Amino acid sequence: MNRSGTAAAGYHQQPAGAGPARRRRRSRGKVVLTVLVVLLLLLVGLWFYVDSSLKRVTALADYPDRPAAGAGTNWLLVGSDARDGLSEEEKAELATGSAAGHRTDTIMIMHIPDGSGNPILVSLPRDSYVSIPGHDKNKINAAFAIGGPPLLARTVEQATGLRMDHYVEIGFGGFANVVDDVGGVEMCLDEPMKDPKAGIDLPAGCQELNGAQALGFVRTRAFQSGDLERVQNQRKFLSALLHKATSAAVLANPFRSLPLAFDLSDAISVGDDDHLHNLAGLAFALGGGMDTATAPVGGFDQVSGAGSVVVWNQAKAKQLFGALRDGTPVPADLVQQPAG
Repeated sequence: MNRSGTAAAGYHQQPAGAGPARRRRRSRGKVVLTVLVVLLLLLVGLWFYVDSSLKRVTALADYPDRPAAGAGTNWLLVGSDARDGLSEEEKAELATGSAAGHRTDTIMIMHIPDGSGNPILVSLPRDSYVSIPGHDKNKINAAFAIGGPPLLARTVEQATGLRMDHYVEIGFGGFANVVDDVGGVEMCLDEPMKDPKAGIDLPAGCQELNGAQALGFVRTRAFQSGDLERVQNQRKFLSALLHKATSAAVLANPFRSLPLAFDLSDAISVGDDDHLHNLAGLAFALGGGMDTATAPVGGFDQVSGAGSVVVWNQAKAKQLFGALRDGTPVPADLVQQPAG
């Protein structure tokens, strides 16, 4: 066989169109990679933008005899009646009233253990009668009205013996916007709930609450047990809200997650050293399975200058907060049914 025949026999002709097809695949791959890189940069940029936009307050200052750090991580969660930025129409829609100054209807401690075990969300009734440093004894929410976040944090630390590691506060308008951003939150009511002061008239049964309705739901104390049932509703709703906010249906939907990210920076205030990654850890802890509790109540009293107050059962309070401080199991009779 001649050389030309050998060459012809050893020659494999490339299929027609194979070269252009391979180039098109490489081109598509480059486009996909470019899009992914751009999306990643946008997400990183959004993360840093939201983190830098968070309002920060000096809430957790050192002072003489401050409790030492204990086991786990403690968040002080505060719901304030701040109306900053709300128009008169928005105040009417949210039934916030127009009172001057800042107060708080919601005070909670979120304890996240170092190792195994559920996080536990502990409500401190706003009428709890405690010592306020420099101001004698009064309702615990008076500390916020008198001295803002720093005095409230110090009062909570002194009353519980727990050192707070992080602080987060949300106001009226911000709370309602966050609920609307996630598309509402489902709540199931055993009986109708009506409270003109809180701006709600809800039927019994399962229903999706919008921002205004949700705000009324967590604010109302039109119950026989007043504030004690309200704190249970607050924990129940907070868990449901964070569970939905951290769900794939919200996080993967830019029409939900982007408004949520931007509104979040306007809705909340955090401690000086707190960042978005801290809030993300808190959100996932609140949105997952957790235990709940209320500062043990020993009774009620009428106090001159303070009115009707909630008196803690000091022996049980020491058991509850001592267990959180030491990282030991909380007595079963002080823990309520898991939320989430």
